[in-house]
Amino acid sequence: MRPPQLIARDIYQSFRMGARRIEVLRGISMEVAANEAVFLSGASGAGKTTLLYTLAGLERPESGTVEFQGRRLYYGRSKAQARFRNQKMGFVFQGYFLLPELTALENVILPAMIGRSATGSEAEESLAAVGLGDRMHHLPAELSGGEQQRVAIARALTNNPDIIFADEPTGNLDSKTGGAIIDLLLHLAR
Repeated sequence: MRPPQLIARDIYQSFRMGARRIEVLRGISMEVAANEAVFLSGASGAGKTTLLYTLAGLERPESGTVEFQGRRLYYGRSKAQARFRNQKMGFVFQGYFLLPELTALENVILPAMIGRSATGSEAEESLAAVGLGDRMHHLPAELSGGEQQRVAIARALTNNPDIIFADEPTGNLDSKTGGAIIDLLLHLAR
């Protein structure tokens, strides 16, 4: 049996609101195998996004450890950590974080360019996979909210990541398109 791809142990995270300290993550431990699909559900404000960001190496926990493929996140130089995330992880954020002056294609290829592995054909394939092959030269302002979300999903796929962290990836999509995106993400996980 292979070791888990992602291991989190005793993750704690809290935030200050004035004089109050609000505990968001209280001793979360979990393991995720390669090709496993994990879904988080819970009420708004329950800590799903905080947990996702912590597991992805984007938000340092107050205590606890996170390992991905045997490598401890939050250990070592931040530049090396960023390079590792760029090469191994894909991110779909709740807010799209598309650069308004770049076309859909340019937004999708950006992570690959940062990692110095940019190819336009992979970005085009990712856009086609999310149904936007005919909109790749449009600016974000020329796309609907659902189309912008699909550009963000295509961007997460372009580097062929070992894991994808998706924070409400279908939140701005109609049910038919949302179902197709979930099917695509599950297919990629398999």
